[in-house]
Amino acid sequence: MKTIALLGRVSALALMLGVVSGAGAQTTAKATFAGGCFWCVESDFDKVPGVIRTTSGYTGGSVANPTYEQVSAKTTGHAEAVEIEFDPSRVSYERLLDVYWHSIDPTTKDRQFCDAGSPYRTAIFAHDDAQFKAALASRDALARTKPFAEPIVTEVVRAGAFYPAEEYHQDYYRKNPLRYGYYRTSCGRDARLKQLWGAQAQAH
Repeated sequence: MKTIALLGRVSALALMLGVVSGAGAQTTAKATFAGGCFWCVESDFDKVPGVIRTTSGYTGGSVANPTYEQVSAKTTGHAEAVEIEFDPSRVSYERLLDVYWHSIDPTTKDRQFCDAGSPYRTAIFAHDDAQFKAALASRDALARTKPFAEPIVTEVVRAGAFYPAEEYHQDYYRKNPLRYGYYRTSCGRDARLKQLWGAQAQAH
């Protein structure tokens, strides 16, 4: 009996310690957005307070573990996308949606700025029902208030398998700032964003 009582006290103590340590544990969530070149999308979201980590990769296609060359050939159905790990206590999913809209051109199908083809389509990949509803509501609200005449063609779909891109694509804007800056400028990304969104543009 003494042994059982002792085990009970040890279990209770372990439970209490688990509760205490769990209370301080960080709860994170994921969001996935396609907005053309993933170098640029990654750069834009890394600047958002509450975003913990961004990963460039491929999603929305039919081939497992695709390479950049396969995706670029436009035969796998994947989009260049960024998976975002964020802290919901610091930044809401709705805030991420707002940043997303103002960092893309939602009026062009299978194209973003100088990059053409289905890998460069814009799409929101929802990870659960709440994200799906929030994304649809955000798109509907934007359609009513947008400062441009063209219709919004950005997809809202369910998230599927996400495959991280090759290591040289990760944090490209940090590893190759001159090349990245030249690409972003010559591709006309920021100029078009300012044309669409004015002062609200997430341009750099």
